Amino acid sequence: MSWRIEQKLAERLAEETGYYKFPFGSRHTMAICYPNTYEVGMSNLGMQIIYREVNCHEGWQCERAFVPDKEMAAWYEKDHTPLLTIENQRPLCDFEIIGLSVNFEMDYFNVPYLLTQGRVPPLAVERSETDPLIIMGGPVAFFNPEPLTPFVDVCIVGEGERVIHDLLKIYTLIKKEGGTRQNVLDALAGVPGLYVPSFYIHEYDEQGNLCRIIPQKGAPASVARQWEELTEPGETVVSTPHTAFGAMYLIEIARGCGRHCRFCMAGYCYRRPRVRPLSYIKEAVLRGKTLGKKIGLMGAAISDYPQIDELVSFIRSEGLSFSCASLRADSITPAIVKGLAESGQRTITLAPEAGSKRMRDVINKGITDEDLFRSIDLATAAGIMHVRLYIMIGLPWEEDEDIEAIVDMTQRVREHMKRIGNTGKITLSINPFIPKPCTPFQWMPMANKNVIEHRLDIVKKAFHREQQIELLIEPLRQCYIQGVLSRGDRRVGEVVALASRYGGVKGWKRAVKEYGLDVKKYLYASRPLHAVLPWQVLDMGLAPNYLTYELEQAQKGEFTKPCWEGCRRCHVCGGINEY
Repeated sequence: MSWRIEQKLAERLAEETGYYKFPFGSRHTMAICYPNTYEVGMSNLGMQIIYREVNCHEGWQCERAFVPDKEMAAWYEKDHTPLLTIENQRPLCDFEIIGLSVNFEMDYFNVPYLLTQGRVPPLAVERSETDPLIIMGGPVAFFNPEPLTPFVDVCIVGEGERVIHDLLKIYTLIKKEGGTRQNVLDALAGVPGLYVPSFYIHEYDEQGNLCRIIPQKGAPASVARQWEELTEPGETVVSTPHTAFGAMYLIEIARGCGRHCRFCMAGYCYRRPRVRPLSYIKEAVLRGKTLGKKIGLMGAAISDYPQIDELVSFIRSEGLSFSCASLRADSITPAIVKGLAESGQRTITLAPEAGSKRMRDVINKGITDEDLFRSIDLATAAGIMHVRLYIMIGLPWEEDEDIEAIVDMTQRVREHMKRIGNTGKITLSINPFIPKPCTPFQWMPMANKNVIEHRLDIVKKAFHREQQIELLIEPLRQCYIQGVLSRGDRRVGEVVALASRYGGVKGWKRAVKEYGLDVKKYLYASRPLHAVLPWQVLDMGLAPNYLTYELEQAQKGEFTKPCWEGCRRCHVCGGINEY
């Protein structure tokens, strides 16, 4: 083992507080891996929560591993050292279970890399009785795990705080009785919220379309998504100065969203919206204060939290700075922007998503230009002068006129800022729309790359001489790879496995060509409403016709109002749908 790697991991652990460390092998062992760097992974609250849950489960210990940065990757390669965990510096192959926390499509390529570097056969079919069991959680695991099923044995469908305990109990019992790997999978396949991909056969017709998903060995026809009532803590477990957010203490104040934005997977997979009690959040803030940390408020729409003004006032009264994961222009308050300004924030980020009212109605955004102007007024009065606007192009039923509307909206925002004496900069963050599973747009195609490039040119030409208007555009190559991965099937997973041999995402094009994958079919073809979808086994709890109803509403440009107390229309909260 390289002394440099040992020293680096020891230094990293020494800078942390709140981690768990037990003598290796004194308990059952699990390693939780985030398929990105330490800085990115330690910014993920979900991974930290599962890390805590496993370490608090009787007889278990959990350690962490991440994709090494360039410097450490070179050390690993030069010294032929397997990927090691932080706590006890053990190779992944020494663990009984490896958990993958996957949140973003472009991290898929790091999954086989992590396993290979940890001396674990990356493909599930190649593992023996002595290899670790690979489980996967995170949003990817319950909106469309199929492109990663070649690598994983079990997927946690939904929120995993309770399900992980069910899994560990069953594993412990079966291993105590001398059971095999197959015995474990047989038992786990019957647990609500656990999806065992090998128990489902995917059949294709002569045109290469998925036509049947056949459960095997008594596996359920569908796997119900699990969700929590937020009774357990939702805050930073391991504190470190090295995260993508800086030295911040993260607190989840709410989970789920009831706004019904039709493009948003989180709004459908995490439904219903739930909030944590203000009393708990205040206590969590004080725990962050003892560590001298800035407070990071996490949730789908922070400004929608019912007692957000009181919470912000409390944070500031304790002399603490804070940051928000997201804000909505129609619910932002003077207290929020004042607190953000006092915390050193210099840019307000808003997400109209589209320029025209027509397109905002199609996607059910519910934001008006007046909402934007009011938010900018509040921010300017508080001393926040710069504005960032999130925009999508290539939305369903979009026309060139809707792109011109983005230009018009931005110019109106600029004129409004001038009128109120704000000389700050506008940043347009523009990304192509990517259809997501489990949303009303799951059947829709992604806009052709030529169309996207043409529409981006409209915006670029409009502002190429504007020094106060900046454009940030995600590389289109990555967007179109995400488009294939997002709604892909197991064949896409085979291409990911092939690409990993050729350097990961760098080998994507070569792998696609070698495998013969028709990426245009995944990107540009509309899927019939009766089509068998790769993720169809997973049950989000929605009424059977709810997504098709919302798709019809989108095409008509009809607005769906947010969830309300006692709402039963989508069936997630029980009862009969009422739309």
